[in-house]
Amino acid sequence: MSEKRIILERKDRIAIVSLNRPQRRNAFDQEMFLALARVTEELKKDLPRTIVLTGTETVFCAGFDVNPDNPMTTAFIDAVEKADPDPAEKLIRQVRSIVDEFVSLPVPIIAALNGMTYGGGAELAVRCDLRVMDPAVEICFSEVRLGLMPDWGGGAALAHLIGASRAADVILTARKVLAGEAINLGLVNRVSRPGESLEEAMRLAEMISKNGPRAVRSALNVIRGSRNQSFNQSLDHEMDRAVSLIVSGECLHGVGAFLEKKEPEFPDVDYNDNDA
Repeated sequence: MSEKRIILERKDRIAIVSLNRPQRRNAFDQEMFLALARVTEELKKDLPRTIVLTGTETVFCAGFDVNPDNPMTTAFIDAVEKADPDPAEKLIRQVRSIVDEFVSLPVPIIAALNGMTYGGGAELAVRCDLRVMDPAVEICFSEVRLGLMPDWGGGAALAHLIGASRAADVILTARKVLAGEAINLGLVNRVSRPGESLEEAMRLAEMISKNGPRAVRSALNVIRGSRNQSFNQSLDHEMDRAVSLIVSGECLHGVGAFLEKKEPEFPDVDYNDNDA
């Protein structure tokens, strides 16, 4: 491999993960999925306070590479030719396990949509916690045009994000969603100035990274958990995490700085600690 499919950089307490296959519009082949898995493992060893995910050049991600030179396409063709669900299930499970591991990292993940965001790229974006979009970007869940459907977890994630009816409109039509509609739907959190999606995402990441790392992780854990819980379960979960957070003592730094009219400086924590 002449170049890294995915580039990992660190800036202070923020990690920048850049999809780097511009000659294929950052579409994922087998090596790129494996690269994402490696990056995820590297991040686990030394977690930043926030992660920003973006694409190199002027593309975020065009999704899954269906070209014959992608080894994963063989399994895809095999399933079709033999009408055998096993290779299809194995392929989807492999994709899902890698994507799931990345988006489950216990720190906020911000997608900086700097260009084309199609298919699996759109799915990856909605599986992140926050999204910043360049005003020229088009988001398109394009799978049904190919006789396919979202299978990176993005269909379920979109329904949770914007509601089932709106998700049906976006997914079943495979139409392009532009910045104005994306912000109105709640599909993205912010629209940047032209060409500044990464810079805007970094500003957002910096705001988050200045806050208590235990507090951010605990609140994020409740927010993510609410997708699979009843309202009452979420309330109980929130209380449990809030109690653990208070006992951790992190608030001493925040409250102390507030009383002294200073900016708080929170120490880093060991993210392998379950209470972190």
